[in-house]
Amino acid sequence: MTLEKGSLILLDYTAKIKDTNEVFETTRENDVKDSEDFDPSRKYEPRLLGVGEGWVLKGLDDALLNANMGEPLNIEIPPEKAFGDRDPSKVRMIPLRKLGEKANEIGVGDVIELDERMGIVRFIGSGRVQVDFNHKYAGKTLIYDANIVKKIENDEEKITNLVRRRLPIDPTDVRYEIKDSELEIDIPEKIYLLDGLQIIKRGIAGDIFKFIPSFQNIRFIEKYQNSSVANVSKSSGASADVENKNEGSTINIENPKKGAGGPDNKDNNDTSSIPVIADMESKKNNQ
Repeated sequence: MTLEKGSLILLDYTAKIKDTNEVFETTRENDVKDSEDFDPSRKYEPRLLGVGEGWVLKGLDDALLNANMGEPLNIEIPPEKAFGDRDPSKVRMIPLRKLGEKANEIGVGDVIELDERMGIVRFIGSGRVQVDFNHKYAGKTLIYDANIVKKIENDEEKITNLVRRRLPIDPTDVRYEIKDSELEIDIPEKIYLLDGLQIIKRGIAGDIFKFIPSFQNIRFIEKYQNSSVANVSKSSGASADVENKNEGSTINIENPKKGAGGPDNKDNNDTSSIPVIADMESKKNNQ
């Protein structure tokens, strides 16, 4: 059975550069644990993907649309469907002084930001520096060794995985309650100070509205315990699990497709540019 556009799946894979066999992205710890790229702080696990939704490279997306459940995948992706062909016009020679105070610290191979673009230093000499603004893997053919672990069809599993797609938390930290057409999601206290959390919440809501359109509203709840009341309770031998509802916050997001205006509001549900924490590892390979 082939996958249809919009299917939510868990994909286990290792991606390599065809010419060099270099692993540039993987969900499998065993494929990278002996290399210098191994990150012991990272949890290697199958990645959530929306098939045909543009969450991955076009070549991989296209291949998944023609994939069959239960069959191993060996996918070769040409540059035009990966990181693009190399463009000589994106290689520039600039005066070294343009790099400012850090000019003397720059070395060949370093990734720098210049004119709001990321580039790789290819050459330094005679007071000039050559910067390549092509993607690090531009012009490269990629090889994906992959298998579809699961197709997610249960709403509860969809919620858990869509929340974790954008937040760095374990499945046990995803707590929510469904009340008819409303979903309440409890935000774990340990991520209250996460950079961009408010924007990420809107991204989670957009994902859930897209893949579970029956929800009318999504409420994000942050609960703060009154420590003074808890301390009193402890000293008296009573339960310390006391919630002060006056010291919490709730953010309510309405499904734009079910609100006033209907389809005219569809652009308000576009969350493609909202940070995806789970994808940060692959974004490090952009340069």
